[in-house]
Amino acid sequence: MTYKQIKWLILTIPTITMGIWEYARHKFLLPYISMDLGNWLAPAVVFLVSILFLTPLFSLMEKNQAELNEARSLQAALQEREKISRELHDGIAQSLFLLNAQVNQIEKTQNADGIPYQTFKENIHRTNVYVREAIANLRYPADFISIPWTHGIKSLIDNFKKETGLSFSVKWSLPENMLSAKEKIELLASIREALVNIRKHAGARNVRIEAQVTINGWECLVSDDGKGFGSAPAQDNRYGLKMMEDRAKMMNWHFKIGRKANETIVAIRKEETR
Repeated sequence: MTYKQIKWLILTIPTITMGIWEYARHKFLLPYISMDLGNWLAPAVVFLVSILFLTPLFSLMEKNQAELNEARSLQAALQEREKISRELHDGIAQSLFLLNAQVNQIEKTQNADGIPYQTFKENIHRTNVYVREAIANLRYPADFISIPWTHGIKSLIDNFKKETGLSFSVKWSLPENMLSAKEKIELLASIREALVNIRKHAGARNVRIEAQVTINGWECLVSDDGKGFGSAPAQDNRYGLKMMEDRAKMMNWHFKIGRKANETIVAIRKEETR
């Protein structure tokens, strides 16, 4: 039985019951049942018939809804598997292939003169980032319809609190509807990368995350009270910053990092074009 048929039965059974009762009362039962008693019995009859016929319909509706939810969950899981496999192919697999080719070249020539050391190191770091993001995508919900996207940010912060003991201050006033699904994924990945850099290099105790609407777009800031990087980012963490910058460029966002009032501030800003 379809969902539409069940709804029509639920709507019509009480009406038909009342009609049949009134017809039978006036046609056959008036000599035996007074008008007042008939009025009192009418809702009781409708209630008993509803219990008898509608309860199985409600159970069937609940069963159909449970099957529909299960099918949706399965579809979401399949879509997530497809997304992860695409990420593994486009990011990790290709990076590993490049690294393998460079290692083979080193083995053949017995030296690494033909391969720039910094390029090799950057490829390793990029692969590490791809792996970390793929793992994070398994941890955090991807269904932005049924689960608020900010839940992923909260989970990310909670995990960093447990792992690092950092103190977080969060002021998030950016509505989800201002971000596309792609922007949500990339912004969450950028915030994650900023927090990873803070954990590895900053020696910070307090982290501040802010997101707000601007006059012609929005802005997200990740600040920490760590030691900063002096005149230039440290050699071993500049690749993480470069990847955030590349991600922002890909999304047509503005990316900036600097020091202000003894804080290191990573700023990601989107400006709508008119």
